[in-house]
Amino acid sequence: MFLRNMFADKHILPMNRYLRTMIGNIIVNKRLDEVKENFITHLGGQSPLPRLTEQLIKKLEPRLEMPIASAMRYVPPFASKALHNFQKQGVEELLLFPMYPQYSTTTTRSSVEDVYDQCKRLNYRPKITVIDPYYDDYDYIAMSAMKIQEAMEGADTSEYDLLLSAHGLPLSIIRAGDPYEKQIEANVSALRIYLHERGVVFKNIKLVYQSKVGSSAWLEPNLIDVLRNPTNRKVIIYPLAFTIDNSETLFELDIEHREVATKIKYEDYRVARCFNDDEVFADFIAKKVKAIG
Repeated sequence: MFLRNMFADKHILPMNRYLRTMIGNIIVNKRLDEVKENFITHLGGQSPLPRLTEQLIKKLEPRLEMPIASAMRYVPPFASKALHNFQKQGVEELLLFPMYPQYSTTTTRSSVEDVYDQCKRLNYRPKITVIDPYYDDYDYIAMSAMKIQEAMEGADTSEYDLLLSAHGLPLSIIRAGDPYEKQIEANVSALRIYLHERGVVFKNIKLVYQSKVGSSAWLEPNLIDVLRNPTNRKVIIYPLAFTIDNSETLFELDIEHREVATKIKYEDYRVARCFNDDEVFADFIAKKVKAIG
């Protein structure tokens, strides 16, 4: 379901509907068995994302006096379920908090448009406010640094390369005006400065991109290429574009890429955790919501 819905999204495959369906089916059929095997063998048959999101919501509820629901883009719980419930409850205003720190047409825009489309289908007309990207927010940068330092506990950071891993995108989407790359680079710059000012020194800090699909040109450098050509065999990877752990952090980064690092004899390979349901992340979201008024 996830693969078919994702590759049916016009923002993921920006082409006419018929060509998108054909190419989407080719990609899904090619990847389906491998993805199923990875989920069953390594992730217990399901993504941790819905469970972790619900745990975060439970921590938000005492901080915010309002109904709270999660909305996934390609698998349940879909936005339509939450919107139907809010409509029955007489909710007149919606605040959308993107779980993506950086804005992209493939993530935030796609998700927000889905909310508007589902509201139209339900004949539901609430006031909708979308919380701005927070990739350069001071508190967000501080939380990111905290997760990196947690993962580095007991180690000398100056001996390690810090690889800030963002989800990749095709260059065609960036060239069409998507601001994602610029926001990722600003995010990296802010985090680099924050760490430097606090005396947290790494041998190198590098921006890399993960999760490339297909043979078209994507944002570079590609994480797997960097790992296969090491200049330092002590690395820590921080998943820059994710706030909650999922298959692309727990499997791709922590299992699949770890196997590559092991084969070429890395001395140490670490992966920092996402915020998940950390108290500070719940505080951060609540602060953003309350600032709307």
